[in-house]
Amino acid sequence: MNLVYLVANGDLRLSANQQCQPAQEAMEKALTQAIENEGWTVRRGHPFDPRKQHGFIDSQKMGIQVFQTVPKQAPLVVAESVWQYSQHLLPGLSAHEGPILTVANWSGTWPGLVGLLNLNGSLTKAGVDYSTLWSEDFKDKFFVKHLRRWLADGRIKHDTSHVVKYKDVKVPGAARRLGERIAVQLKHTPAVLGIFDEGCMGMYNAIVPEELLQPLGVFKERLSQSSLYANMQNVSEGEARAVYEWLLNRGVKFHYGPNEETDLTENQVLQQCKMYVSALRIADRFGCAAIGIQYQQGLADLTPASDLVEGLLNNVERPPAYAQSDARELYAGQALPHFNEVDECAGLDALVTNRIWRELRYSPETTLHDLRWGRHYQDDHLDAYVWVFLISGGAPPAHFIGGYQGTNSYRQPPMYFRLGGGTCQGVSKPGWVVWSRIYIIGGQLAFDTGLAEVVKLPEHETQERLRLTSPQWPIMHAVLQGITRDQMMARHKSNHIQVAYAPDRKGAQQAMFAKAAAMAELGLKVAFCGTV
Repeated sequence: MNLVYLVANGDLRLSANQQCQPAQEAMEKALTQAIENEGWTVRRGHPFDPRKQHGFIDSQKMGIQVFQTVPKQAPLVVAESVWQYSQHLLPGLSAHEGPILTVANWSGTWPGLVGLLNLNGSLTKAGVDYSTLWSEDFKDKFFVKHLRRWLADGRIKHDTSHVVKYKDVKVPGAARRLGERIAVQLKHTPAVLGIFDEGCMGMYNAIVPEELLQPLGVFKERLSQSSLYANMQNVSEGEARAVYEWLLNRGVKFHYGPNEETDLTENQVLQQCKMYVSALRIADRFGCAAIGIQYQQGLADLTPASDLVEGLLNNVERPPAYAQSDARELYAGQALPHFNEVDECAGLDALVTNRIWRELRYSPETTLHDLRWGRHYQDDHLDAYVWVFLISGGAPPAHFIGGYQGTNSYRQPPMYFRLGGGTCQGVSKPGWVVWSRIYIIGGQLAFDTGLAEVVKLPEHETQERLRLTSPQWPIMHAVLQGITRDQMMARHKSNHIQVAYAPDRKGAQQAMFAKAAAMAELGLKVAFCGTV
């Protein structure tokens, strides 16, 4: 009998798994039908749990138990329509001997595509062989063709003709020299990444071993979110109120309600203001050039989320904060790059970006986004595939239309954040950005980069995209240059993508080349993606 086993990985948080269960059921029904149409039978590797009211693998413990019942040689499909914690599956997938196919539904409603890309990046880092697919309805020619190939051969080969190795591109001399000089400076004067609790939300792909970082001149300072919380208690009400008033005076709009459990409140925002000051003080104490706060685990049980804090830290213009001992302004006139969800690959990227952009005298604000979703858009002015780049925290107001006046703060969804906290939300301004991603493959650091144009969409389209994803979070409408949707999905080895603005397309090209040269000089395996 032609038999395929299917598993569905989920969140660690019960509320998220319960709320996302209907979408997973619909996705699995369509996917199962597509596989059965090819003459195969699908057997689910674990049942729906009536007590938990969902059918996801929701812990590493459960994942290990499930894989005890899945034959090691069996073809295995991992079906994802939600965010998933990769560590739930890694023990089983690392030992599985049969062909593995990761599949996601092409939808922005729940971050299934984001979960798929994280799992793919984690499997790549772990050296586990796998194939991957995605579809809106699991009936399109692209999906059926590749599914048929996987069922027959156990592997899929996607088109990655958009990728060019660094050595095969003539990098302009001035940009190359700039990048190499920045790399040499980093090696000679090491930088510290402040890691507030390593390993967020199952992102195994986001942890960089010290032996790969240290030769670059980058070292980890492992910090604790409990220390961040403890230091918040030493920030006075007056200091928190001063940060809050600064934001109000700049035009930030806080969308408040009366219920602490479901609404954003001033109390939650003031706690975030204390976290902002606390983060700067700890970073200053340990000499951090960039920091990452985990926030979705541990800290979420103690205090409101860190999103507003992260966006402010990534901005050059931000509320002043002072050392507790000597009233010295901390990181005055500078952004303190923050890598969301303690993604250390993004932390290294942000560190190098900050130095390159400052040398070029470009605004150095940078952030990561989730590669959340996308669809084609056409009107009288634009005819292109426009991606939704969206992230819970980290996007700086300098990236938004209107800056601080275009910045909104909404309550984080209760299904993720019981104690709330305001986001740093806005619509990214039109312009040119350099995008990039550092990842680990074959035990080495690798770096992909390219260009994207951020476009302005009509208000109704922007609101529709927010409605179909997460309206509380900042959004970027990105048109990748010279890369199709399927090429991007086939190549990208992470749920995250780093972005930074340049003055124009020519400036973006210069910055991209300089950054690629820096990464190559640091020893990373560098590739250009799309039109360069």
